[in-house]
Amino acid sequence: MKQEKVLTPLEIYKVLEKSNCKRCMLPSCLAFAAAVVGGQKKLDDCPHLSEEVKNALSVKLEKRSTAEPRQAEVMGKLLQEVKMLDLAVLAPEIGATYDNGILSVRSLGKEFHVDSKGRMRSECHIIPWVQAPLLAYICHPNHQQITGRWISFREIKGGIDWLGLFRSRCETPLRVLADNHPELLADIVDLFLGEEVEGFDADIALVLHPFPHIPILLCYQAAEGDLESELNIFFDECCGVNLHIKSLYTLCAGLVKMFEQIALKHY
Repeated sequence: MKQEKVLTPLEIYKVLEKSNCKRCMLPSCLAFAAAVVGGQKKLDDCPHLSEEVKNALSVKLEKRSTAEPRQAEVMGKLLQEVKMLDLAVLAPEIGATYDNGILSVRSLGKEFHVDSKGRMRSECHIIPWVQAPLLAYICHPNHQQITGRWISFREIKGGIDWLGLFRSRCETPLRVLADNHPELLADIVDLFLGEEVEGFDADIALVLHPFPHIPILLCYQAAEGDLESELNIFFDECCGVNLHIKSLYTLCAGLVKMFEQIALKHY
């Protein structure tokens, strides 16, 4: 199934002047690109973009906004599915805990609590990219323990169909962020209980746990000489069993959005 391509921060960044003039009131052109996609800035806030370029980009931004009603429909279905689950029985299978009617799932070091109607609360702000994949993880009919075997996105069932979006919305923008903010990946370890690991051909290799049995591996190799930088995201083999490919994509794209916001605010 071919997925409709929507605008990414990298696509905007490519057409910017890249002078970091700060006339948009942000520290860099990359930060501006991320803010436009996130809705915090408008294309008109960049004084260097021509009307022709702005019009072309605006079409893709409109396409992006049309995905929101579909997301609401997905959420509605997931909330109905949660009501059919026995959360007490489910908890140990998915690496969660259950107490007094509440299922507690750890995501990036934070506890998210879900009741029998799918209502969610947490000590941190709940955003859609966490809410929908987390409910999908809870409702997924199959479950497997972590295997320790890492595979690429394309090796997961259905991954080929989503590979273009995954690269443009996940791996590429995260590589650009790491290039421009070398300290970001190290900060991710501290902020989200990541774990730096060895044995991979990369300058930095770190494991994150968005959900208990959904570990992902980020491998980043900085540019050297004529060689460009490279960033690849890998998944434990169990991820393809424990979550649908669309939810895996949504989860990773959401992580990148969050990292872009961190870079925007702190670097």
